[in-house]
Amino acid sequence: MTLAADHLAQLDAFVIDLNRASAAAILPLFRADHGLEDKGAGKNLPRDSHAAFDPVTEADRGAEAAIRQLIAERYPEHGVIGEEYGEDRPDAEFVWVLDPIDGTRAFISGLPLWTTLIALRHEARPTVGVIAQPYLDEIFIGGPSGARLLRGETQTPLAVRSCEKLTDAVISTTDPDIFNGAELGAWTQVRATARLARLGCDAYAYAMVAAGKMDLVAETSLKPWDWSALVPVIEAAGGKVVNWRGAAPDDNGQILAVGDARLIDQALVTLKRAAI
Repeated sequence: MTLAADHLAQLDAFVIDLNRASAAAILPLFRADHGLEDKGAGKNLPRDSHAAFDPVTEADRGAEAAIRQLIAERYPEHGVIGEEYGEDRPDAEFVWVLDPIDGTRAFISGLPLWTTLIALRHEARPTVGVIAQPYLDEIFIGGPSGARLLRGETQTPLAVRSCEKLTDAVISTTDPDIFNGAELGAWTQVRATARLARLGCDAYAYAMVAAGKMDLVAETSLKPWDWSALVPVIEAAGGKVVNWRGAAPDDNGQILAVGDARLIDQALVTLKRAAI
């Protein structure tokens, strides 16, 4: 089933409304008392495990609650999958996938690299996506209507840049500690080949791929709310998102996003060896 143009326009506007509501819940708590909790406490994970400290704040929960309320009021037949409050009708024709604060570690550290990720799946496929950084007043949106950056009342088209060779690429991952042994070896080889690597950007790095400022992001152990919004934004800007086998992203959580599709095979030479 294809989406009618008028319905797409409504959804496009609505996803911006969702981001505004989310930002209103988050921004008063950024660089303030954010009510930190550790979801990793009591799980007996090694201290050097990336998941041993799994922070969540009042801002995470308040933002997702605000988003869910608007969805329930406007589109009660839609499903929702969210990091903080779980699933509600995940098999519906339309399903919203939410990560109110992707990069909570950056958030609690006062760094404006966290983002709000909102995706709309239509018949299980990410169709509209938003990567938003409210503190910087940036909303990167992508879908059938194209890709653009909203800043206040200004709209700027998003487009990836040409990068034929991995040796010329600017690449990113959030933290090499997310990789297991085989994955780390694969990432290390990709990093050694690339021109420049930047760490700690969380989902903001994907926005920079869509904006033509970076060329490749590779990560692992991502949940659906971590990657669903990235796909429409990057692909509408002319890029590509695949798993480490070169297929569509899936629940295995290994993600490779590129601005120039010619980088995929070059990166997969090593990443495929650690593919799940």
